[in-house]
Amino acid sequence: MALQQFESEANGTDTAQHPLSPPRRSGRADELERQIDQLLGRLHIAVIYGGDKSADGAVIHRTLNPRSWKSYQAVAQDIADALQCIGFRHVIVVPDDMRLGENLQRHGTHLAWLNSGGVQGYNPMTHAAAMLEMLGIPYVGHDPLTAGTLDNKHVFKRELLHLGIPTAPFVTWHLARGAFRPKVNSRFIHAFKDHWGPFVVKPVSGRASLHVHLVEDEADLPDVVADVYHATENHVLIEAFLPGHEFCIAVSGLVMSKAGRLQRRSDPFAFAAIERRLEPDEKIFTSMDVRPITENRVRALNTQADAADLDQLHELARAVFLEMNLESIVRLDVRADGQGKLHVLEANPKPDLKKPSNDVTSLVCAGLASQGMSYDDLILSLLADRLDLLFSQRRGTVTHLTDLLD
Repeated sequence: MALQQFESEANGTDTAQHPLSPPRRSGRADELERQIDQLLGRLHIAVIYGGDKSADGAVIHRTLNPRSWKSYQAVAQDIADALQCIGFRHVIVVPDDMRLGENLQRHGTHLAWLNSGGVQGYNPMTHAAAMLEMLGIPYVGHDPLTAGTLDNKHVFKRELLHLGIPTAPFVTWHLARGAFRPKVNSRFIHAFKDHWGPFVVKPVSGRASLHVHLVEDEADLPDVVADVYHATENHVLIEAFLPGHEFCIAVSGLVMSKAGRLQRRSDPFAFAAIERRLEPDEKIFTSMDVRPITENRVRALNTQADAADLDQLHELARAVFLEMNLESIVRLDVRADGQGKLHVLEANPKPDLKKPSNDVTSLVCAGLASQGMSYDDLILSLLADRLDLLFSQRRGTVTHLTDLLD
């Protein structure tokens, strides 16, 4: 695989508002190019999907899933196929469960790719990353603390408030404290002093918009909060409904690929800015498990007609990536208020990377064509950026990788 020397792209970022971080790996583009070429036939990669707790030997004792479970095995296979298409010869797909360490050792795994939402229990997004940290296997994905912060919507939104990044007003509630009573709840009254409804009630940790409800009247909140709690046995988030358009945008690191050629940016790569198209009967996006994400469910934003929204989306995405010190891809869900100001609602630390087909796509991949990128470009971008980080900042912790290099 021929790799082009990295190129720098600023793409109009306002450095006065968000100064760019110091170059992470300047002056070594040729060296990194040689390293990736050498690793194609030597690096053993494991793509990890969510294990099934009902499978024999997956867990010691089965417990609940506060976060709705899905294996993501098909997407893991898409990622593995793309890695092999790029030229990596040793790629396997394995489940995230009790046997993970044994499987990685048996296959001589050097590097993992996390595509798991966890097996069971609380904060399952953190479990595989924590195990890999303990085993000494580097990986593409977020570290345990970052994964937990991003996946727990209330924790993430508190970070946004601290950083001054706009988000919809919210409170959380747990039924261990009794029934939710908005009329006497001081936090609710303070958070929603200028908002009388509607509200959005959702799990603090979830996927695919499951158990998400629009509540028109404050009087109905206690029953809906109780319903979401009984479905998840976890904290429940109550958020102000914002009446404007709904958007998504992905953001990743400095290294990206176009037509199989790597480029190096001076700022995070914000891409796949799309508007979610709502049906006449929808005020919030229906779960993808109920209505799959087809091309008529999303609209790629136009650089001219949607310039104002694009500017806001790119600024929000880069601010979240830089201010939260992220090191892997996230997808942000964003909504406009009545005046058109955009607010970050939540972040997906494991955005759907399903390879697009004729009738179904993902919110991230739907925006690739406008960037001149293919699905394989996206996968190469994420892997190359992680290898670049490991070799430049954590070389002492990945000697088993550097030993593969001439």
